[in-house]
Amino acid sequence: MAYSIDLSGRIAMVTGASSGLGAQFAQTLARAGAAVVLAGRRSERLKDLRARIEGEGGDAHVVALDVTQRHSIQAAVAHAETEMGSIDILVNNAGVSAPQRLLDVGEADFDFVMDTNLRGAFFMAQEVARRMIARAQGAAPGSFTGGRIVNIASVAGLRALAQIGTYGMSKAALIHMTRAMALEWGRFGINVNALCPGYIDTEMNHRHWQTEAGRQLIAGLPRRRLGQAQDLDALIVLLASDQSHFVNGAVISADDGMALG
Repeated sequence: MAYSIDLSGRIAMVTGASSGLGAQFAQTLARAGAAVVLAGRRSERLKDLRARIEGEGGDAHVVALDVTQRHSIQAAVAHAETEMGSIDILVNNAGVSAPQRLLDVGEADFDFVMDTNLRGAFFMAQEVARRMIARAQGAAPGSFTGGRIVNIASVAGLRALAQIGTYGMSKAALIHMTRAMALEWGRFGINVNALCPGYIDTEMNHRHWQTEAGRQLIAGLPRRRLGQAQDLDALIVLLASDQSHFVNGAVISADDGMALG
């Protein structure tokens, strides 16, 4: 018997949607039937993605967002809900990294990573959750309430990795944040989970994997291979769906066993 997940009628907002995993998540959710809000700083890239989604018969809307600015978060969420309707699914994907040794990290480097990966993710989730909770408290009997928040963490938040210590710290904190949110917001029907990818080959890092340093990293992986963005498709759809109603506060690795080493 075939099994499928249908997100028709749901509104999903994806941050950092202009490229890489964010773009893949947005396309995947749209293919599953969700109307998708594409949020990020690179508007032209977002418009191109919207055209691709609409070309496949999907529904997408572009909204400008800088997660390091709280006023931008508030404006983006308000604009998204005015244009598309109440947000049911948030994929908190916007993230940055600044590879360097810990002794070389300056205040600006530290703030650059933490402001996006942790502070931005926190206030993004908070803004969406406020609206989800208000909807749950005032909803008519039988109407859809609650929601799904998926925080995109990393295997680097589960084990220490050289040269990306600050990034790893931000993702470890994001994992704890996920659990705290799940604990507080679960009673409102909001499920908050963390997805921890391993090394994924994307347009942003593709060149690195061709270098000697990149090849050495691949050689050190359990099965000596990189993941592809589409390897996360099934997980993101599941975590966004009603079928994940009993999954809350989970930290899910999708790393081909990398965190085991």
